[in-house]
Order: sequence, then structure tokens, then C-alpha cells
Amino acid sequence: MNFKRLLTLFFVVMLTGWAQAQEDGETEARKPGHYNNNRFKQLYEEFSTPNMYRSPNGAPGPNYYQQQADYVMDIELDDEKARIYGNETITYTNNSPDELEYLWVQLDQNVRAQDSKSPLIEPSGAAPAELASAFVGKYMGAGFDGGFKIQEVKNERGNPLPYTINRTMMRVEMPKVLKTGESFSFSIKWWYNIPEHTIDRARSGFETFADGNRGYVIAQFYPRMAVYSDVEGWQNSQFWGRDEFALPFGDFEVNITVPADHTLDATGKLLNRKEVFTKAMMDRYERAKKSYDKPVIIVTQEEAEAASKGFSKQKKTWKFKAENVRDYGFATSRRYIWDMMAVKIGNRDVMAVSVYPPEGNPLWEDWSTRVVASTLKSYSRMTFDYPYHKAISVHAKNQGMEYPMICWNYGRPDEDGNYSERTKYGMMSVIIHEVGHNFFPMIVNSDERQWTWMDEGINTFVQYVAEQDFGEEYPEAIAPNQAYPSRRGPAKNIVDYMASDQDNMAPIMTKGLNTYSFGANAYAKPATGLNILRETIMGRDLFDYSFRTYSQRWMFKHPTPEDFFRTMEDASAVDLDWFWRSWFYTTDYTDIGVEDVKKFYVTSKMNKQVREMMEARGMQESDLPPLVYLVEEGSEDYEESMKNASLEDVTTLQEYIMDNVDASDRANLKKPKFFYEVVFEKPGGIPMPIIAEYTYSDGSTERITYPAQIWRKNDKSVGKVIASDKEITKIVVDPDEETADIDTSNNTWPKRKKLGEFDKFKEEVKGE
Repeated sequence: MNFKRLLTLFFVVMLTGWAQAQEDGETEARKPGHYNNNRFKQLYEEFSTPNMYRSPNGAPGPNYYQQQADYVMDIELDDEKARIYGNETITYTNNSPDELEYLWVQLDQNVRAQDSKSPLIEPSGAAPAELASAFVGKYMGAGFDGGFKIQEVKNERGNPLPYTINRTMMRVEMPKVLKTGESFSFSIKWWYNIPEHTIDRARSGFETFADGNRGYVIAQFYPRMAVYSDVEGWQNSQFWGRDEFALPFGDFEVNITVPADHTLDATGKLLNRKEVFTKAMMDRYERAKKSYDKPVIIVTQEEAEAASKGFSKQKKTWKFKAENVRDYGFATSRRYIWDMMAVKIGNRDVMAVSVYPPEGNPLWEDWSTRVVASTLKSYSRMTFDYPYHKAISVHAKNQGMEYPMICWNYGRPDEDGNYSERTKYGMMSVIIHEVGHNFFPMIVNSDERQWTWMDEGINTFVQYVAEQDFGEEYPEAIAPNQAYPSRRGPAKNIVDYMASDQDNMAPIMTKGLNTYSFGANAYAKPATGLNILRETIMGRDLFDYSFRTYSQRWMFKHPTPEDFFRTMEDASAVDLDWFWRSWFYTTDYTDIGVEDVKKFYVTSKMNKQVREMMEARGMQESDLPPLVYLVEEGSEDYEESMKNASLEDVTTLQEYIMDNVDASDRANLKKPKFFYEVVFEKPGGIPMPIIAEYTYSDGSTERITYPAQIWRKNDKSVGKVIASDKEITKIVVDPDEETADIDTSNNTWPKRKKLGEFDKFKEEVKGE
């Protein structure tokens, strides 16, 4: 037999389905051509072209730059009027290669101005009932006037500068263009009314306690420079209320004047501690710096309650300095308890701090600072050593918001000090999440307004890791649970969202303002995707190394999604374009199952299929090389005697072994008794590894993970032949629910019988 005929037969036998399709297609109309729709196509079309600013490996390029904005601020809080007054000097340094004609400043509080357009972009309907307060605000024209009142904008000589306010943005005109390497200083004097955040759900504001005292959590309180970058020039997206903030890094010198009986903490190092602390507070603070396992109370509950009984007319100024931060926040009240403890990060001591009113106890005194300390350790392990000297958790009703070194968090017991497990874990999780935001985006400083998932989603992923770490460090905090009950992170927790209505879904790569299910889209789905990468696709070692590489490359810089995607691949040598495309750029879902299982027996007797192919090609059996034939159980060629046959009975096979395999190697040959063709189906769009668990007749199990690339040539179904010395009794796909499979009804073979109504009733009765 010539080589050509042998090769033809080989392909006929091995690619029967293909050959048949070709024959059937001879009479069909030819299909039109198509673009490359392969799910493993590279992301060249979606990604920006690398340049001198951003390298193809995902690192900052040789000419990467970013601007700097330094602030000197004098702030006064008027507790009687609930108003903030400010006078700030901004020094803006142009490190870009471009000459700047003007500067853009963000006025985020204008989202609460009486002429704000933010309410106009949200559709509304007539509710059957409204809170009286909401009704007055909506329909009676008594809305809160919370916008900035800009009193003056001047240059460093005190001369007025022209400026234009467009809603939440202010353009400041400079006398001349700002060239590369030059700096420009100007001042803004302003004030605004502080909103009550418990009423209008503001990110910043005050809460009024039962005794008339207020607790202030203050942020977005000063006009802030917008970002100018190599990606889009000036960040010019207005603040509509939900989007986060893109901000440049800089140094801050801030003097904050509040009533003399207030307790205050803020971003930055406290410069005049001895002036604002009592001797008792100083002694406790010194002890706290040496306490690594238990918080030390700086201001006790008794002291906070005593201070709450008076309303001092005197003032006190707290002075802070913060270097290389992108924002600023502070919290102040006469009702605050204050505790601290040290945590070792690398070779440095960092202070974990909590500030809370008596309403937060006993929950906050027991756990807040411990959660902060544990979070800093977990995030530092996953990314880089926390670079600042402190991290503060502030208790505020219904809050969850983050700023450099400080954040506000919810979780309040009832009036008797009792709390549910839901309240406890809600408080712990929000603290982990908001403290974690110090890393993303306060240090790895993505554009939150454009790519919400880059801070919220990435942070939620590390939050999941930190939650599990906390449960291991403090098992008494989570008892009787064996692991921390994380709400987001595990793949099975995202299934309901992935299976939901496609009309109400948007890809992760969507601007946060334009998403439908904000929490699921910006937080849960990207976090779950990263967890799937870590646990199932890449493995922890490769993932963690790559994730640390990304984090360290972009510390104190402005990364884009492409920088993240490219770095993860560059540092791991794992091509992930297929995953980014399906999980981040589409609304596809995962659905993989077992379509069919066929059992085969080995024989030296020619089967009908090969015989028909030989006849069609005019071939004789003598033309064939030694062949081993597979016969499907139940087919026309199947004989019951085949069940008891072994490979030793297949003469063609044994002759080949005797002639071609050394005697010393024959003993090492496997001798499978059972042969199965398993066909896996993929009704879902997302390609995922096939995690198949095979159960054998002796009760043993074997798990095989087929890489996602198994789907590269057939996106609908793929087959695998299993040769085993034991009979397969059961196959389960994704037994541990690692891939967010939305339909597990097809994940098991033999297929599970669907219960009728009566059967369901019997099962329920049995379970009672």
C-alpha cells in the first residue's frame, strides 16, 4: 500500500465526523466567509497600541509621566451651622510634554447644588408612598443647598484669576501657558453647607445623635485638581453622584480648626500631638505604639460621653502633613472613642486605628482595629508593604467610603448593644474593603470614573483573600463557621447574576455610571473572575507573582486596564486574552456539561464502519497495516463476549507489541480494560477549563482538568477518550463549582432524573 492511501485511511478513521460532513456538504450551498470570531483570538483590536508612555509588557514606559498637585489648606468646621470654610493654595506641576493653557478643578460638592442636573438623569415614577422628608425635597422645592460657594480664585500675588464653573468642574485661566517642568500656584477661598449623610446618603457629611451632637466624616470637601494624563489629557467626565474620582498625587499641609472638645483624626501625620492631646492621651498613645496584639484606648467611652454633655465655644486647630497622597479626609466629633494598636509591616510599625461613637460598642471596641491590622497584613502580602504610617477605620451609620489612610464604615449594634451575625460580618467586611482601598485606588491609582472595576473589583478580590486570612487569624471571631462567610469571591456566588436577564447586563469594561447592576458588575464579577484565575486557571503561585508585579509596577501611578491585563500575562507566561475577552468584554456566561458517554471494546475484528470505508475506496484488508478496532457497546458489531475479552486477545495488538516493544518495556505497558468516549458540551459562551471528576466502580475518584484551550477549534462540543483499568460509574463536571457554571443540570453523567411533583413531595418528607 502506498503512503498516500495509508494516510488517507488514517484520516478517514481518525476524523470520521469531518469526512462525513465533507460528503454531506457536497450538495449544500457554500457558506459565506466570516471574520475571525475565535474566542481565543488575541486582543490586538481592543487594546491600545503600546508607546513611550506605556510598554507592551504592561509596565510604565520609559517616558511615563504624571502631574503633581500640592495643597496647603486652612479648614474650619462650624459645628453650629454645619458648615465648612476653606482657604487653599494649590501648586500644580506640569510634568507632561504638553503646554497647558488652563487648569481643571473638580467641584464635587456641586452635585448637591440646588441647580444640580444629577437628579435629572435618573428616571422616576410615582411611588404609592413617600417619606415626608423625601416628598418635601422632591416636590416642594425645599432641596438642600450643598454646592460650593466659590468666594475668590487668585494667583500667588493675590490678583484675581478668571474661572468658569461647569457643574462639577471649574476651569481656571492662567496668565500664560504652563510649559513642561513648570509649576503654577493659585488659591481658592470657599465654603459649603455640610449634608446630613444619614438623610441624603452622601459619601461625606454628618450624623446627628440623639443628644444633639454630630459626628462628621468629611471628604470631597475641597476643590481638587483633575487628572491630566497620557491617555486622555484632562479627565473631563462630570461627577453625577455615583462615579468615583481620578486624582493626581501630591503633598498636603492641612490645618483643621474644630470645637476644642472634639476628637479628630485625618489623612497624614499629626504634627502638634502634644498641643491637642491630654497627658493621659499621650501616655496611652505611647503604649499603643508598642502593643501588637491588643488595641489601646486613647479616648475612653466614659471620656467621650462626658465631652458630649458640653458644647465648647472654644476652638482647637489640628495640624497634619501628608506626603504622596491623592486625596484627603478627616473625621471629628466630641462623641468619638479612639483606639490604636501597632502592626508590623515589613520592617516598619504601622498604627491600626479606630474612631467610633458609643453607639458602635461593644462591636467596634472588640473588633474594628483588629480587622484593620489583619487587613494591612493580608494586602501587603498580596501587593506591597503598606507605605503609610497609619490606617483609620471610622464608624459612621450606613457608610462605606475610602480615602488615603482613613475610611468610614457601617455596622451598628442595637440600643442594648446586641447585634446579629449579619451586622458583625457586614461591619468586618466593609472595614476590610474600605481599608483595602488604600491599596486600590489610593496607591495603585486607576481612573475610577472610567473603569470602576479597576478599584472596586480588584479590591473586592483582595478583600476576599483578606477575609479568609482574618478567619484563620481569629477563629473565635467567626465561630462556629470554619471559614469566613465571604459574600463575594467564590465562583458559585456570582451564578445568579451571570444567569440573569441579558437586557439588564453590561460588560465589566463599561463606564461605571452606565452599568445596570452596579454591585454585581463593578464589584462581584471582576472579583470572581480574578479568583477563578487564581484558583482554577493560573494557580496561586503564578497568579500571586503576577498580581504583585502589577501592584508594584503601578504604585503611585495611573494604570489602565491594558496595563493590568498585559502585566498579568507578562509575569506569568499565561496567554489570558481569551479570558479577558469573555469575562470582561462580554456578558457571556459559563455552561459546560456532559453531552454523551459511549463505551467501547477493543477487538482485532474489523468493524462495519471501517469495512464500509474500505469498500467505498476499493481497498482490501490486505492493504491495511495492523489495526486495533473499537466497537461501541450496543452497536451492530458489538458482541457480549467482548465484555470478558482483554488486550491479550487482540492479536494484531499483541503482534505489534512483540515486534516493536523491547521485552524490558513490555512490563511497564498499561493494560486498560475499559474505553470511553466522553463528549463535553458548552452551551455557554465563556470557554473554561473542563474540570472532570471520574468515579470508578471501586469507589475511587480521579480528577482531570482539561485546559480551556480544548475549545479552541470547536466552541460547542469536544470529545475525550478515557482508557481505564476500572469501569467508570459517574462523571461530574466542575464538582467544586469553580467556574460559575449557570446550569448544573447537565454536569453529571448518568444524567440526574428530574423529579416529578410526587417524587419531590416524597423527598421533602424524607428530609423532615
